[in-house]
Amino acid sequence: QVQLVESGGGSVQAGGSLTLSCTASGYYYSGTSCMGWFRQAQGKEREGVATIYTGGGTTRYAGSVKGRFTISQDNAKETLYLQMNSLKVEDTAMYHCAAGWRNSAGSCAVLVTTGGSGMTYWGKGTLVTISS
Repeated sequence: QVQLVESGGGSVQAGGSLTLSCTASGYYYSGTSCMGWFRQAQGKEREGVATIYTGGGTTRYAGSVKGRFTISQDNAKETLYLQMNSLKVEDTAMYHCAAGWRNSAGSCAVLVTTGGSGMTYWGKGTLVTISS
């Protein structure tokens, strides 16, 4: 049984940093593994933040976070990370990690634009609140 558990959320002031972690127990890592971070602000639809494709380590970021957030993974530790710097009030949301498998880096990257539709497994999320 696959279980994704996020941690690291919290409340910080704008301009601050946070690092989110997602432990993925039972998930089979392969060259076609696709994992990502997605967020949903109150009253809004879920949106993609970043994805990473194990085959080659290809990453893709939403335009709103590019240059500020970094996605990475440690397969040995079964952990996905999201380093978030220069946080803005508009980054406030519930952040979810998700995992699945895709046939190509491109088909993984596109999930940033689809809000993660197509990912197989989802965590319950960790709340990030940014104050001005």
